[in-house]
Amino acid sequence: MAFKDRLREKRLEADLTQEKLAAKIGVSTRTIQNYEIGTRRPGNMEIVQKLADALHTTSNYLLSGAETYVVEAHEKGGSKAARDIEELVGEVTGLFAGGELSEDALDGAMKALNDAYWIAKEKNKKYAPKRKRASTKK
Repeated sequence: MAFKDRLREKRLEADLTQEKLAAKIGVSTRTIQNYEIGTRRPGNMEIVQKLADALHTTSNYLLSGAETYVVEAHEKGGSKAARDIEELVGEVTGLFAGGELSEDALDGAMKALNDAYWIAKEKNKKYAPKRKRASTKK
């Protein structure tokens, strides 16, 4: 089950409309609609936690391990980093689909690749043009 499905399930269990949930956590109704149709995800873990609190659940329930990496990447590096991590997670999941890999082992592989992505991104900063490096330090 994906984030959008778990969010909708918990919202209905809590007997909240999209409008009431949006007001409770301080976002627009359209944002909740986009979350539930799957066109957007929360941009940071603070929003995920607000959703979890409002729906009387945990952030771990709302987000799978892979989805958590994507949200954290968005928080840390913006939408491009989130797209990169989402693509990486999709490839890793596809690589092990149908195999005999346990959930813990798959999560460990994803964590290792996620860490490798951020290490490589940090190391590659030194190769960016000077004008680009100066603009990212602001």
